[in-house]
Amino acid sequence: QVQIVESGGGLVQPGGSLRLSCVASGMAFSSLAMAWFRQGPGKEREVVAWVSHNGASTNYRDIMKGRVTISRDNAKDTVSVYLEMNNLKPEDTAVYYCNRVATTFAPWGQGTQVTVSS
Repeated sequence: QVQIVESGGGLVQPGGSLRLSCVASGMAFSSLAMAWFRQGPGKEREVVAWVSHNGASTNYRDIMKGRVTISRDNAKDTVSVYLEMNNLKPEDTAVYYCNRVATTFAPWGQGTQVTVSS
């Protein structure tokens, strides 16, 4: 059974930091690139950051560059994907999700809410 579980969100003041975690299991996620996405209030879901299957390559949404770092750990049956976020801004408020980078997405997890507010 394919399962993606995100965690680590919360309420943080502008300029603060959070580390999001995602555990994906149930299929060969370790052979796939993974990405973090987010969906803000009234907005479409958008990609935030991407990491190659072995963690050697990463890429970031322009507005996030310099403020976030994506990484991953590949285990035998699961993949953990992390998103370190710094200097958070109110416009970063969103539900954050991770998923594979492929022609089709795996079933989405519940996401983790990030709220940036003073």
